[in-house]
Amino acid sequence: QVQLVESGGGLVQAGDSLRLSCAASGRDNSRYAMSWFRQAPGKEREFVAAISGSGDRTRYADSVKGRLAISRDNAKNTVYLQINNLKPEDTAVYRCAASPFSSANAAIYDSWGQGTQVTVSS
Repeated sequence: QVQLVESGGGLVQAGDSLRLSCAASGRDNSRYAMSWFRQAPGKEREFVAAISGSGDRTRYADSVKGRLAISRDNAKNTVYLQINNLKPEDTAVYRCAASPFSSANAAIYDSWGQGTQVTVSS
């Protein structure tokens, strides 16, 4: 397993942008595909975006495609999630996760961060 720590959340207004970060511990984190999930109050956890270990492949949930961008800097052991044109429905706890394989299925991930809260006011 790898230790993950998210940061970058906060209270923002609709239309603003945020960049979330997920710092991973250990060496050779390029072995891991990384994903972001989010969970809003009273709702199920939702896949948001994933990136391969090398960073050359990404995938996004249809609901966020076009507004979000996932990237990674393996030299800094960090994965980023850029969220543009934030909407109130983006309000959620955002968590990153690591796995040897990329998937939108949360069940395959065995390493999770604690999450960072994003709150978007209208």
